[in-house]
Amino acid sequence: MDNLEKYAVDRIEGKFAILENIDTKELKMVELLLLPVVKEKDILVYKDDLYMIDNEERRKRLDIIRDKLNKLKEKDKKEM
Repeated sequence: MDNLEKYAVDRIEGKFAILENIDTKELKMVELLLLPVVKEKDILVYKDDLYMIDNEERRKRLDIIRDKLNKLKEKDKKEM
């Protein structure tokens, strides 16, 4: 069984990162010392007691958000 968990960095508060589990939406607070250098909205993979940045997943999620925003803008233009 693959023990892979994915988290989005929700925010940074002092010496802690608030991580949101992508599947369960649960939040957890992790000391920044235990993470690679992260920024808000980074995607982390937790496996074998290590957090690693997943740049490909981050790009996918940003593309999805960008597409949704563009569709909303187009819909708004049509309604004017």
